[in-house]
Amino acid sequence: MSNEEEKSRIDELTDMLSYYNHRYYQENFSEIPDLEFDLFLKELEQLEQKNPSLKRSDSPTQRVGGTITKDFATVYHKYPMLSLSNTYSEQELMDFDGRVKKHLGEEQFEYFCELKFDGVALSVSYENGLITQGITRGDGEKGDDITQNTKTIRSLPLKIQSNNVPHSFEVRGEAFMPKDVFINLNKQRKVNGEAELANPRNTTSGTLKMQDSSVVASRNIDCFLYGLYGENLPMKTHEESIQLLKSMHFNVSPTFKKCQNVEEVFDYINRWETKRHELPVETDGIVIKVNSLDQQQQLGFTAKSPRWAIAYKYKSESAETTLQNITYQVGRTGSITPVAELEPVLLAGTTVKRASLHNANEIGKLDIRIGDKVFVEKGGEIIPKITGVNVEKRTGRLDKTIFITHCPECNTELVREENEANHYCPNQKNCPPQLSGRIEHFISRHALKIETLGPRTVKGLIIEGLISNPADLFDLTFDQLLGLVLEEEIGKTKGRSIQKKTATNILESIEYSKTTSFEDVLYGLGIRYVGRTVAEKLVDHFLTIDKLMTATFEELIEAPEIGDRIAASILEYFADNTNLEIISRLKLAGLKFEKEKNQEELGDSLLTGRTFVVTGTFEGYEREALKKLIKSHGGKVGSSLSSKTNYLVAGDNMGPAKKTKAEELEIQILSESSFNKLLNE
Repeated sequence: MSNEEEKSRIDELTDMLSYYNHRYYQENFSEIPDLEFDLFLKELEQLEQKNPSLKRSDSPTQRVGGTITKDFATVYHKYPMLSLSNTYSEQELMDFDGRVKKHLGEEQFEYFCELKFDGVALSVSYENGLITQGITRGDGEKGDDITQNTKTIRSLPLKIQSNNVPHSFEVRGEAFMPKDVFINLNKQRKVNGEAELANPRNTTSGTLKMQDSSVVASRNIDCFLYGLYGENLPMKTHEESIQLLKSMHFNVSPTFKKCQNVEEVFDYINRWETKRHELPVETDGIVIKVNSLDQQQQLGFTAKSPRWAIAYKYKSESAETTLQNITYQVGRTGSITPVAELEPVLLAGTTVKRASLHNANEIGKLDIRIGDKVFVEKGGEIIPKITGVNVEKRTGRLDKTIFITHCPECNTELVREENEANHYCPNQKNCPPQLSGRIEHFISRHALKIETLGPRTVKGLIIEGLISNPADLFDLTFDQLLGLVLEEEIGKTKGRSIQKKTATNILESIEYSKTTSFEDVLYGLGIRYVGRTVAEKLVDHFLTIDKLMTATFEELIEAPEIGDRIAASILEYFADNTNLEIISRLKLAGLKFEKEKNQEELGDSLLTGRTFVVTGTFEGYEREALKKLIKSHGGKVGSSLSSKTNYLVAGDNMGPAKKTKAEELEIQILSESSFNKLLNE
């Protein structure tokens, strides 16, 4: 295609995919199959990588992220994001109503009630219908510019698809992680041997401040909008602003209600006190606002909060029950997690039987003992947690809880590394949960994707002595699988077993897994602290498993985002001869252990042998697109300046420290135009 044809195709794909996104996220209708959508998106990504200057600001490829932001700029809010006064008391809410009546005198007024979602407040600006900036609440006067991360929120329009859009306006909303997304994220972290996250709100906050927007995109953050700000906007009430947001296809929760008086407000509060647990997002209260914008102006503000609004907070649901036992779970990496076994108790609409005690430090802090009456809450309304012990009800002599010293599964003595809270079982090769956990991790959908093999089949194969590590999977035969009794059926007279079709499907899935990319295979090996993102960084930097295996500590920490702890873990893994043997067998089986080169890398090597560091912001490129462009022409991209760096490509807002270091090391500094000239030459 000519340059003009490629521009036309980029515009066509951008408009088409934006339309399909709008239909799916704003109108809840899937107009084309996911596979077809993904193919169009992939085509657009490839065209944009080839022509970064043609990428539009509303391109749907921003939904998948990819931009790396080392530092988030501080930005002042055009309209301050003040906090609301909180109350847990009905009387204080009556007092608020009294103050509003006294200030407005004989004027009639209405309230507008909304659920208070437990997330992270965002301010998002639009110009000419296009999203231009996303800012965190910060201290209310200024926040962090997280525009690239904001654009990954799929329900937030990149371009407004409606008529009569104001020229310039700002929307306010609450970014949140849906309950099911949070639960699945923790399940995956558990499989990976990582610590589970405490609650959706903290996870959302941490996610939005991540440097890699592609990781943010994978977290599926959502956002409910509740505020509209700007000059000369056509509304007189808060209700009208909500309707205007809806008409512009913003994601507005349908749970709001206009109330004529405080009695109706209490009805709304009572109605949602239990019903809110049915929603896909966590809530912690109700926001009550005077509906008229003119009356809001009359009521004004205190130094910290508006006088025309208040938040009524629901009390955290708590229950008292008996601690019946403490059991210990062994994770894939050997990490030991103590679990409180509770007398079943109803809490926030569900029956709670177990709660994590995290580690020995938590047990010591609570001084919790078997037989104690304990207080249980749901952290973020999802994960049960023990908040305290009712010592007054401690009857008789209860033995102090002593953390176990040996693995509950293989009886190996536990270790506790310096500066770590967790105990570990060091018997990685023979501890049953670690063995099955590593293989289940290897076949998981984020690694080798052998979906026909489930945990029960894996345990059955281990019990029968057919597998003891991931490489053994590729030696399995049809005869070995046929008739294999599933793990939970062993010992039963008529236990279920694997039949012909299932055996065939398993072998076909194992064979197909050989097409898995190097980064997924590396992630599947289960090296401690090497998650998906770290695996991708290592593959991009070292390109082959052989180079990674022979890398020194100094060479490892030169790779982007690889710190001392990760480097030490990688060295420890490759120092084990058993691991080296497994990798050797996986190579012979046909798995990929080197990065595949795309067509651009194969056909163009203008920058071969040169190392670049990219800093600042650019007019014609997003920073990540510029890095990909350098790589596609054979160049290397470093994360920091060193004697090996040939060029510093410097955009606007380059830090003075980098400039000074580049000059000290006599590294050539290229402006954006100088880089383009080098590329053309």
